[in-house]
Amino acid sequence: MASSNEQRLVQEQQQRLQQRLNPQYVALGRLLEMSVAELEEEIRSRLDDNPALEVVSSSAGDEHLPENDFHETSEQLQQADYASEDDMPASAVQYRRRADGYEDFDPTSIAADEGDSLYDAVMQRLDSEYELSDSDRRIAEYIIGNFDESGYLTRSLASIADDIAIAEGFEPTPADMNRVFSLIRTLDPPGIGAVDLRDALLLQLDSKKASVTQRTAREIVANYFDLLSKKHYARLMAQLEISEENLSEALDLIKSLNPKPASALSIGANSDRVRHVNPDVALEYNHESGAFTITLLGNIPELGIEETFTDLTPVEKPSANAAVRQRQRQALAFKKRKYDDAAAFIGLLRMRAETMMKIVKAIVDIQRTFFITGEKADIRPMILKDISERTGLDLSVISRATADKYILTSHGVYPLKLFFNERPDAESDVSSHEILKAIQNIIAAEDKHSPMSDQAIADALVARGYDIARRTVAKYRERLGFPVARLRRNL
Repeated sequence: MASSNEQRLVQEQQQRLQQRLNPQYVALGRLLEMSVAELEEEIRSRLDDNPALEVVSSSAGDEHLPENDFHETSEQLQQADYASEDDMPASAVQYRRRADGYEDFDPTSIAADEGDSLYDAVMQRLDSEYELSDSDRRIAEYIIGNFDESGYLTRSLASIADDIAIAEGFEPTPADMNRVFSLIRTLDPPGIGAVDLRDALLLQLDSKKASVTQRTAREIVANYFDLLSKKHYARLMAQLEISEENLSEALDLIKSLNPKPASALSIGANSDRVRHVNPDVALEYNHESGAFTITLLGNIPELGIEETFTDLTPVEKPSANAAVRQRQRQALAFKKRKYDDAAAFIGLLRMRAETMMKIVKAIVDIQRTFFITGEKADIRPMILKDISERTGLDLSVISRATADKYILTSHGVYPLKLFFNERPDAESDVSSHEILKAIQNIIAAEDKHSPMSDQAIADALVARGYDIARRTVAKYRERLGFPVARLRRNL
């Protein structure tokens, strides 16, 4: 009889299905996600870290590459081997000169504005208007430091006072905070320091010369802001017991106010959070031949493998000394590892370039009309699947390669994601951009005293040849930022 403490070994056979990503595929995905600037930085980093990697001046460095799965040529990938600069597209010349340091001006970027920040501008006005004690000035600095880009105070005075107590070592009283805050709110432009839109409008109305229209406008904003925002004009006239003419004059005054008071200040572009965009690809159209030239942009050098790392044969006569033999084996292993890393990276760069060229070429083929005219209404319906069918690439690869990438054309710089848009319905060959443009034109031309309902817009679209449902019109109208008909009505 077996003991209760007896241990038994049991061998079992199981089938398990696991999905493992190819490391090479993961590395390629990471490179595809990079912008031009990020890719340039990655290459610089690899050159610093890997002594086997070097910049070569010609394609001769390719002779040191091992046989692998990368058989693409640079002509297929870059289409950039021109006999002379005269043969290159203007966009390619521009970016090559920029990369070589010949040309400092970048027409696709927005130069930094050296103007004052919002904080500096308001503090200068405060110092010129009032003589503050040291403690009051520190309070003002903290309050103004919490203004958003529109000039609104984004936090409560109590929480700002807590910050001051922790950082400055003194605890301002609520009276101190309110006194300094009130001084700031008297500064030009009126509305600076408001806590919300209604407050900003009231500050601006209070700065206006007193009149019947000014008093009516102030009462509307102060006591009937909800009716104003919903454009219930009949109820406003009833509540205020005024004529339509008087209401119209008050509304005109309110409309003349600035919802973003800080925009009236001369402050730097950084306060507007302007984004610097570097296009990843340039497109040149030849009107005579009707052909497009695609050029990948960026200061991407041709890489090769340093000559001393190409000889990976073991030492013919190993040393009799065991320690020396060990160092020789370690040196050979180091050279092979760096060689393999360099060769793999060069291959991945080529795969990235080829993938980008395939995707951009497919986009250009589908959106050919837009790239000729520059009219967004000419953008055709296109989804990731359409590009996948033309290129044979996986949807995730296409998505990564087009995310945060920009194309430079003769009409301007556009994000590649702009060209991916759904059809309003499965049977339509009309793009959402075309429908959006049509809705925008219809609303722009409507009678502002009697705006069109979504159903009326849908009927107007049908008359133009677009069979669009009312709910689709509502979705696209909201995307364009237009409110419902009642809120678009003017007196």
